[in-house]
Amino acid sequence: MKVKCLAISIASLLFISCGNEPKPKKAETTTAAPVKYQQISPIFNGDSAYYFVAKQVEFGPRVCNSPAHTACGDYLVAEFKKYADEVIEQKAVVNNWDKKKLNIRNIIASFNPKASKRVLVCAHWDSRPYADNDPNPSNHNTAVDAADDGASGVAVMLEMARLMSVNKPNIGVDFICLDAEDLGKSDKGSDSYCLGSQYWGKTPHKPGYKADYGILLDMVGAYNAKFIWEGFSMKYAEPVLRKVWDQAIQLGFSNYFYYYQGGFITDDHKYINELTGIPTIDIIHYAEQTNSGFPAHWHTVNDNMNNIDRNTLRAVGQTVLEVIYKEN
Repeated sequence: MKVKCLAISIASLLFISCGNEPKPKKAETTTAAPVKYQQISPIFNGDSAYYFVAKQVEFGPRVCNSPAHTACGDYLVAEFKKYADEVIEQKAVVNNWDKKKLNIRNIIASFNPKASKRVLVCAHWDSRPYADNDPNPSNHNTAVDAADDGASGVAVMLEMARLMSVNKPNIGVDFICLDAEDLGKSDKGSDSYCLGSQYWGKTPHKPGYKADYGILLDMVGAYNAKFIWEGFSMKYAEPVLRKVWDQAIQLGFSNYFYYYQGGFITDDHKYINELTGIPTIDIIHYAEQTNSGFPAHWHTVNDNMNNIDRNTLRAVGQTVLEVIYKEN
């Protein structure tokens, strides 16, 4: 995944380009949720989301310029066209850190495209071409299946879109599958990651595009995932963090969403915030028991379907759905 400039951790983990960050501290909690909460959004189907993860993984690693990348992109476009009011493909050629030309493809699926009030939901759909965090050095040049680190977020968006096609929200919603997020290397600088969001941030799919706020989904499918408050999300969009986390607690997902402050992660939301001014948060798996601060399968050949949990997908998807439907 990204350069992960991550000083994230209750255990005060230090990361290479972040410097000495202060120890994370517990964020303020809000008033306890009512015992009986009345959900207004459609019921998110964890089985369906799991299926959407598996469909992406079946193509193999979705590395830019590969046949699997092309085939999966075609699948995502066709699937979103079943549900959304409008689907736009943003194709471009960008330079990788090694100067190689990459054919990238951001896919934007919109509901109520003319509505002025809008919420952006996004995830990256590409796979990392090297499993450089794998404990076996012989796997370091092997591409990653990216079931969690990529496909899980896209699968949540697909299931949300499927539900919205039946029970349409009153506001505008834009799902964006961002490309070329996971090709970077830490020694090449943070901008070697997130090429699709950098391109989209500078050249939106519609000139002057704006949304009230955005939610990035990254690694949202693993068993016992833990989500805490990420640094750039706090810096640019703390009210959105509170809105989403409070909603998760109301829905009963306190075993996934924690009111703890972490460090800064260079992810797609950073560029959306800085290039567009749309306040955007990152829902991303944090694992305090690993040296990286991410789950053990991160950037390894083990990022496969064995790690995907329907309950985690449902917790994230239902939370984001409820947030959106309460905006109606």
